[in-house]
Amino acid sequence: MIDRYLTFVSRVSISIVFVLATGAAVLANDDLSFSQAPYESRYYRLINELRCLVCQNQTLADSNAELARDLRLKTHQLIESGESDDSIIRFMVDRYGDFILYRPPLRIRTILLWIGPVLMLALGLVIFVRTTGRRTHSEPTLSTGEQQRLKTLLNTPQKDK
Repeated sequence: MIDRYLTFVSRVSISIVFVLATGAAVLANDDLSFSQAPYESRYYRLINELRCLVCQNQTLADSNAELARDLRLKTHQLIESGESDDSIIRFMVDRYGDFILYRPPLRIRTILLWIGPVLMLALGLVIFVRTTGRRTHSEPTLSTGEQQRLKTLLNTPQKDK
C-alpha cells in the first residue's frame, strides 16, 4: 500500500515537472504582452506554481475563474514593474496565505498539510488491522453438560418416523 502511494506521488511529481518544463499553455485567453522575453517565461512559471483559490485543485494557469484571471493579471503587472519572483510569491502569500502555494513551506501552521496524509494512512492501517484481527473465528467451547448431551445424541441410533 505504501509502495502504491509512493509510486503515485512520484508519478504526480514527474508530471508536474514535465508540465512546468514544457511551459504549459494558459487555458484562459489573457492576451498579455511582455516588454522583455524573460518576463514571459517567469510569468508562466509563477502562474503554474500558484493555486487557484476558487478551484483549489488547479493552478492559476489552468483555471478559468474570475479570481484566477485577476491574479494572473496582477502577476503580470508585478513582473512588468520589475518585482522579483520571491517578492511576487511573498505578495501572494501575504495576501492569500500559504494555501495559494502548491508546495507550502513546513511551518507550524502548515504541519498538518505535510503530515496529514501520513497520519491518515497510519489511521487506516490501524483500523484495518483491528477489524481483520477480530474476524478470526474460534471454535465455541461447550460446557461439560453440553458435551455429555452431544455424545448421547451422537451415539443414539436414529429412528425413521
